[in-house]
Amino acid sequence: MSNQNNKQKVVELLRSIETGDSQPVSYINPNKYIQHNLMARDGLEGFLEFLKYQPAGGYETKVVRAFEDGDYVFTHSEGDFYGPKTFFDIFRFEDGLIVEHWDNMQETVTQTKSGHSMIDGPTQASDLDKTEANKKLVKGLLDNVFYGHQMDKLTDYISAEKYIQHNPGIGDGLKGFGEAMAELAQAEMTMEFKKTHLILGEGDFVLVQSEGIFAGKEVAFYDLMRVENGKITEHWDVIEPLMPKEQWKNTNGKF
Repeated sequence: MSNQNNKQKVVELLRSIETGDSQPVSYINPNKYIQHNLMARDGLEGFLEFLKYQPAGGYETKVVRAFEDGDYVFTHSEGDFYGPKTFFDIFRFEDGLIVEHWDNMQETVTQTKSGHSMIDGPTQASDLDKTEANKKLVKGLLDNVFYGHQMDKLTDYISAEKYIQHNPGIGDGLKGFGEAMAELAQAEMTMEFKKTHLILGEGDFVLVQSEGIFAGKEVAFYDLMRVENGKITEHWDVIEPLMPKEQWKNTNGKF
């Protein structure tokens, strides 16, 4: 039995995609591995098959953040998967082995409105005793603002003094957020959250996995938020369009 904790196992597995180290594959349950990456088949065989079809130069993976919430580990990474990408992974464990995986990937944008990259900023969780309170805060933002459309409650959840933005198309602060929403409306590019599937957190970091519509396409939204003093002060995200169902290599769906 491995002495590694679940978070360490995930980091080693993701690094092995680049290094080729075969040992971390043993952290995947060989009899049960539910795959939500629609480009990969179910099971351990599907994971190994996915690696086999990497480009000539191989994949590159750098895990920047890793967090743990109960049986879940979620990571925020950058790398090269047929071009520079920024991505999130979520892994679920049973009895110390990985039994389920979700991810979301977007092409890395280097020219951003805020001047921050899609992945820079703090990497270590703090305020570990506030995990549940911070998840509740983020859920309130979703319920009341994104689903309830009560924009007057925005500052109940997001800091009016400090809001660092890593979405490449949005500037810092509530001003940047408002300008981006106005630009989307002017361009008739609808952004709508339809359903939230997971809210995971460790300390001041909370990850939300949702589905919705962006620019007329069905997408997966992964939003990572950092909370300070009871308000959201930093945001990272990845938006990925859903593949047409006829191209799926498994039947589990993106969520």
